[in-house]
Amino acid sequence: MEPRVGPAPDAAPQVRPYHHPAAGWGAAKSVTRVLVEERELVDGPRAIMRMNHENGGFDCPGCAWPDDTKGLRLDICENGIKHVTWEMTRKRVDRAFFAAHSVTELAGWSDYDLENQGRLTEPMAYDPESDHYVPISWKQAFEVVGAALRGLDDPNRASFYTSGRLGNEATFLYQLMARELGTNNLPDCSNMCHEASGRALQAALGTGKGTVDLKDWESADALFILGVNAASNAPRMLTALAEAERRGAQIVHVNPLVEAAATRTIVPHEFLDMALFKSTRTSTLNLQPRIGGDMALLRGMAKAVLEQSASDPKALDATFVERHTAGFEEYRALCAATPWEELERQSGLSRADILRAARVYTEVDRSIVSWCLGLTQHEHGVDTVREIVNLLLLRGNIGREGAGPSPVRGHSNVQGNRTCGIDHRPTEAFLDRLADACEIDPPREHGLDTVRTIQAMRDGEVKVFVAMGGNFALAAPDTAATYAALRSCDLTVQVSTKLNRSHVVHGRAALILPCLGRTEKDHQRKGVQRTSVEDSMSMVHLSLGMKRPASPHLLSEPAIVAGMARAALPDSETPWDWYIEDYDRIRDTMAVALDGFEDFNRRVRLPLGFRIKQPARELVFLTPSGRAEFSTAALPDVVPEPGTLALGTMRSHDQWNTTIYSDDDRYRGVKNLRTLVFMNRADMRERGIADMGAVDITSTAKDGSHRYLKGYTAVPYDIPRGCAAGYMPEMNVLCALGDYSTQSDQPIMKHVKVTIVPAAGC
Repeated sequence: MEPRVGPAPDAAPQVRPYHHPAAGWGAAKSVTRVLVEERELVDGPRAIMRMNHENGGFDCPGCAWPDDTKGLRLDICENGIKHVTWEMTRKRVDRAFFAAHSVTELAGWSDYDLENQGRLTEPMAYDPESDHYVPISWKQAFEVVGAALRGLDDPNRASFYTSGRLGNEATFLYQLMARELGTNNLPDCSNMCHEASGRALQAALGTGKGTVDLKDWESADALFILGVNAASNAPRMLTALAEAERRGAQIVHVNPLVEAAATRTIVPHEFLDMALFKSTRTSTLNLQPRIGGDMALLRGMAKAVLEQSASDPKALDATFVERHTAGFEEYRALCAATPWEELERQSGLSRADILRAARVYTEVDRSIVSWCLGLTQHEHGVDTVREIVNLLLLRGNIGREGAGPSPVRGHSNVQGNRTCGIDHRPTEAFLDRLADACEIDPPREHGLDTVRTIQAMRDGEVKVFVAMGGNFALAAPDTAATYAALRSCDLTVQVSTKLNRSHVVHGRAALILPCLGRTEKDHQRKGVQRTSVEDSMSMVHLSLGMKRPASPHLLSEPAIVAGMARAALPDSETPWDWYIEDYDRIRDTMAVALDGFEDFNRRVRLPLGFRIKQPARELVFLTPSGRAEFSTAALPDVVPEPGTLALGTMRSHDQWNTTIYSDDDRYRGVKNLRTLVFMNRADMRERGIADMGAVDITSTAKDGSHRYLKGYTAVPYDIPRGCAAGYMPEMNVLCALGDYSTQSDQPIMKHVKVTIVPAAGC
């Protein structure tokens, strides 16, 4: 094993308050360190300078924040550079590596050390006799997959998982293969992240996506940012926040933790500000509700708007409400009947704080409300997102410039995956178009999502599990249950760029199929190919890799899908090989099969690509009433029981999804430590827990079962009483597999019921 890059295992943990602006010189220093460690001081900056350009370059494989609309040549961020250089590393995991290390040995390595070994170079198959992965040809690997799928007595005994990194063309072929096989078992990372957003927006507005684009962000009078750690999860949002502050827009951050992005920033491409250490405010108001208290805050704001409208009719856009909405009177009555005392208790905020936010909302003309997983990974996530829509409807903040709902998606193409067919609950309209375009008879019954796939693998109902990207073993909830489920499979297949935990937690038979990264040239018979992605604001654009592939044995994701499909469907009339020769051919079929992709090949080559039309943006609501629908859900009780805390899992700054770059979390002042829990100091005193003291954490599931983490470090932090927070994936073990939202089926990773006590023996 190579020496670990980064903190030594015995490095002393440090926690110091962070008082600096987000991004700026701290980000520059971090980027330089990464470039040095990955030995990419020449190629790294060269690639970075050409990111996100329509004339060459590639789209950032990190977050789904849109490309700059003004042609900015340095529309980059610290985490995007980390993501790219991590993929461009010169380190290799080849057959000699696997010969030297058994799977049992690798299972004992840290997740950092697994990924830090570098890029996978050729397909590998698990050999149970030697407990090693051994080389296998692509032809043999595809036949292993094909034989396993052909041998199933029911196609629903296979499940096909998708990470948000998969491009649109590979996504379309992947879902086509699954549906031609006869299953809608297409779980994806959205099932764990933004499923609640899609379901709420679909019910309220008739679209599963936000209605705004980046130009709206540039013209909004007020931005409300809920449950988002922008500096780490969508760092390019900092540019939008800084620009909003300079033009006088109001910026309200709502989060139990006041994150660095909610204070000040120095945008790295603004060189004069960097030179002068000149920062820009990124908020005009910060509110810290209790975990799960956002819905009560939003309803309190709506109640304030309605009460104000009694004396100030302009506070309510009565004309918009009358012409374009349904259910308003019922919602008005619900708000009137909800006492302020209950809104304060559930939100954890004072009435004065709620009214302060409401005044910001009523005193401006155009408002955007944006949110991320802090709102969705709850039992009541759908209701909370619908409450956002309720608030927007009251003042007509739908269907006009500078206003509307704006979910912040995570991985670069997670929204495109859903658009292009990765959906275990496909609509009849989608299946009808797919059937006509591809001349197949797709199954009509709903398939399995992520949680139910794990349950089905555990129970022996799913025998074959295929994952296109991601690190399923770590990303999923209830780590022990997920591991056991994967090990129960007859075959697990991981399409990956780097070694990770999902390769050492595997089925009885297992394949590692290494693919090209987004930075690498994709050579096919008709030349170097581009792939497309869709960002979080429905812009679709092309991506072109420029680097020589890490190994001559790598295949593109579309080619891997086609290889598996040919082997699994020997009688298929789908022209798999023909598609792979030229991805334009895939896009031509997508133009027929997918709503909004008409004239795909021409439009995607326009500067910055094209935006998929959102009917609700044009005040066309594809709901049963033909109007935007108010919702009247009851407020949930989110106040923790005596002695318990509500714990939310989150990422550190030096992390992207399950990829951990170091044990540091710069914006929270943490160094050399991940096994921690952030707590309110008063909660710590009440439990006899010392600053930086060792604690044991116990979660209690809905079914009464318990899960444990021992010897974590308690870090005092500015977080509301009754709340705690810590890092995923380490804390995923605390979220029981059965603890998923009945509204969205998402694991409830932001609202885990825990008790925390001094560690045994301390």
